[in-house]
Amino acid sequence: MTGTMRAPRSRGMISGLLLVLLALWGGLIPFIGPYFDFGFGSSDAWVWSNDWLVLSVLPAIAVGLGGLILLFTRNRPFALVGGWLAALGGLWFVVGTIIAALWNMGVGTGLGGQARQITEQLTFFQGLGAIMIGLAALALGRFLVVGVRDARRAAAERAVGDRGDERLPGRADDRVGDRDRLQDRGDDRSREHADSEATAVPAQRKRGHFHLGRPKAGAGAGKNRQDAPRRRD
Repeated sequence: MTGTMRAPRSRGMISGLLLVLLALWGGLIPFIGPYFDFGFGSSDAWVWSNDWLVLSVLPAIAVGLGGLILLFTRNRPFALVGGWLAALGGLWFVVGTIIAALWNMGVGTGLGGQARQITEQLTFFQGLGAIMIGLAALALGRFLVVGVRDARRAAAERAVGDRGDERLPGRADDRVGDRDRLQDRGDDRSREHADSEATAVPAQRKRGHFHLGRPKAGAGAGKNRQDAPRRRD
């Protein structure tokens, strides 16, 4: 399981990059749009208000942070956190203006005619948020699924790690120590066996059952043959 928690960085690279770019657009367009007569309320650029902070800047920061996490991380749980953060930021772009109306907040009326106002509403809020949610969902799906190649890569990394552990000096020292202990144990048993034989020899001499090798061939052997009864034909 540890190996499958890692994923290739390419899984979230494209989605993360697009989310960062969209976050920059969503956070800056309220302040630079009036340069092109594209915005809400006043035609003056860089007009700061708490309404823009709540409806555009804060969700843009959330989406941008989530996109950066997806762009650089290889850890699946951390990437999932980034994906959900981006998705929630995009969701606020979609529903933020509706909820803000209940709080007596708003950014005013769009500049220009009806077609331009529809475009402004989509590119500032609803349409922008929908694209963010789609990219975040795509990244979440890619990080949630553990593919066959990911499982094989994790297995290969575990195999390489096991071989590396076997080559560690500590493991080699343990094996040498075990071999030395086994050798010492064998030496102790050999000494015990030699001591038991040394104590058994005097006991055998006292009982008269001690023989030093085989009987020599000679007079004794011939006498034994003569004393043996002869067989009658």
